[in-house]
Amino acid sequence: MEETLRAILLATAGVTAVCATRIDFGANAQGAAYPRVVMFTISDNEDHNLQGPDGHSVGRVQVDCYALTYGQSKQLSRAVRAVLNGYSGGGFQGVFLAGSRETREAGTNEAERPFRVSLDFITHFNPT
Repeated sequence: MEETLRAILLATAGVTAVCATRIDFGANAQGAAYPRVVMFTISDNEDHNLQGPDGHSVGRVQVDCYALTYGQSKQLSRAVRAVLNGYSGGGFQGVFLAGSRETREAGTNEAERPFRVSLDFITHFNPT
């Protein structure tokens, strides 16, 4: 699921126009350039039937859109939201926005504190 979600964002011109290929899963590398997208799997629960796991999973993915300006973090989040909210295909039966929030990272140097827009998506995924 993680690789597929990353590939969707990398294939979207509206996203890569803002952050190029700086789209990662599970790691927010210190010193990495901005703007960038960092994703984390918050939960991934496999569905079951009477025979056991049925291959369908329902998950929650947090997509963090970082930039050095509020406007650019918001622009990136809108591009991500536009492609993922309601997405289906490539194993996804549906990806749906569950919520968003805006923050600014902590730190002592005001100019180096990135802005972050976090988007939470509920995913319905069947590996192909």
